[in-house]
Amino acid sequence: MRQHDSSTPGRPFRRRGALVLAGVLGTLALGGCASGDLRGDASTGWLPHAVTEGGERVTTLWIGAWITLIGVGLLVIGLIVWCIGAYRRHQDDTELPVQLRYNIPIEILYTVVPMLMVVVFFYYTARDESALVDTSKKPDVTINVVGKQWSWDFNYLDDDVHEVGTQAILTGEPGAEKTIPTLYLPVGERVEFVLTSRDVIHSFWVPAFLQKMDIIPGRVNRFQVVPTVEGQFKGKCAELCGAYHSQMLFNVKVVSRADYDQHMADLRAADQTGLLGNTLNREQLMQGQTVPTGGGN
Repeated sequence: MRQHDSSTPGRPFRRRGALVLAGVLGTLALGGCASGDLRGDASTGWLPHAVTEGGERVTTLWIGAWITLIGVGLLVIGLIVWCIGAYRRHQDDTELPVQLRYNIPIEILYTVVPMLMVVVFFYYTARDESALVDTSKKPDVTINVVGKQWSWDFNYLDDDVHEVGTQAILTGEPGAEKTIPTLYLPVGERVEFVLTSRDVIHSFWVPAFLQKMDIIPGRVNRFQVVPTVEGQFKGKCAELCGAYHSQMLFNVKVVSRADYDQHMADLRAADQTGLLGNTLNREQLMQGQTVPTGGGN
């Protein structure tokens, strides 16, 4: 009598499936531990809730893309299941089916339809990207964001004041957020960020804005946002820039115009007037000119 082998081939696959499922559930659980300003839900496609006009555009594109992809996935799965049922091999089959056969209509279908999908996705992505990086409208507030290893400086160009940032001291104790710089923005007003770097490539990212942009030495990048929600949000560098990249953090406070003006007055009272040097003077920043890499501060 043949002895039963308990190590059946199906068990390793079941174990792997269980591990994959555990990994997915763990990822979802950890995602739910994100800070309040990052947590989304089904209405946003589990993206963070947008707090800018541009963020709402990103959310719409994201949800539309997923609806389309899920529809295509269900169609493909349905066709696979149908083929399994309609063309399954019967027990009394004695001949192999034809191994090579052309079907011109089907081949045209699975060539043309994917091409159309790519064109449609490209159109909507290019349209929204153009809107997100458009800086043709006159801003109400212009702020020069200076990336440096490993913190941020903020030049409020219209008010001729600045904020000096220092590297975050992450002790794990309450109050650590007070050691990092805070960027103030007025709610409901168009803000233009003028991005420059003192040293290496950084990336200016506020996750709740659903938009980021690289900061490149010797180059001026810029984009505009219109904050729509008051509150405090978190910002960080999204480009690996050295040993303490993870500690290159900042806060963002979206406040009323009155509170924004009060903060500008507080910076003046603290003698933080003028603009911090970053190889560019104010006229160059406002005009979007570039300068050679490696200039002095």
